[in-house]
Amino acid sequence: MKAVTLNGAGGAEVMRYADVPEPVAGPGHVMVEVAAAGVNFMDIGARRGLVGGGYKPTILGVEGAGRVLDVGPGVVDFRVGDRVAWVFAPSSYAERVAVPADSLVRVPDDIADVTAASLMMQGLTASHFATDFYPVKPGDVALVHAAAGGLGQILSQIIKLRGGTVIGRVSSAAKIDTAKAAGADHVIVDGEGRFADQVRQLTGGVGVDVVYDGSGPVTFQGSLDALRRSGTFCWYGPVLGEPSAFNLLSLPRSVKIGYAVFFDHIPTPELLRERAARLFGWVRDGKLQLTPATTFGLADAAVAHAKMESRATTGKLLLIP
Repeated sequence: MKAVTLNGAGGAEVMRYADVPEPVAGPGHVMVEVAAAGVNFMDIGARRGLVGGGYKPTILGVEGAGRVLDVGPGVVDFRVGDRVAWVFAPSSYAERVAVPADSLVRVPDDIADVTAASLMMQGLTASHFATDFYPVKPGDVALVHAAAGGLGQILSQIIKLRGGTVIGRVSSAAKIDTAKAAGADHVIVDGEGRFADQVRQLTGGVGVDVVYDGSGPVTFQGSLDALRRSGTFCWYGPVLGEPSAFNLLSLPRSVKIGYAVFFDHIPTPELLRERAARLFGWVRDGKLQLTPATTFGLADAAVAHAKMESRATTGKLLLIP
């Protein structure tokens, strides 16, 4: 079968569209025919050799949707023919992949494969940010960085569902309409980290209740400056770089800073499936709308990475085997 493999760490040149051995549905695993594989910044970090924790993939990708072809010993929740989606299952940039059954969710018949693949990483992440890490309350004001991106659009919509107000930051004027369509009440155009004054003006000098920032070190100080007293800083996205070391005693206005870890939202298969089902339900009910994904052939994974790294895209990027 065909897959996208790595030949070392570096730029797009280390990616290879190549023949690899067929996966096997071993104990506790399910073999899936991939209908769509998600492209994420984590994949770019893995390609560059920046993702830690011993994660050094041979085949890229951790997210996707497809149909079950075979089940391994001990699997009782899935059968051949089931439609499924997954997140954090290595080797997803491939025609077929063996996925731990505990990483799978069922995809309802009225949810398309591309929708399911678009929701798993970004949808569950946004759900964690706005319902667990900082549960948004009616009247809260949130600053969402990269508000026109796939994650930013979903996060903005969930914040609005919970009664919050969204100030979205985007990197160019071309992304304003996309951010507004996703629910941003105000949009700031900024590519240099100079946004805090505008945020404070929009909040009457008070600042926001919560800021969601995955834009790396360039925005870190501005996000601190944009917070109200006792505000919450939800930091994520180490692939784009970590902030400089700071003295805890220097934090202003009793703000709280935390690193939002994805797995803390779905620590069990039951929670994974429950929260994925909630996302599918919001889509079904029209409460959550996804910008049509930008799709590429599996052989064009390097092109997809280049597009994502350019920060010129909006919405989800998918590979279609």
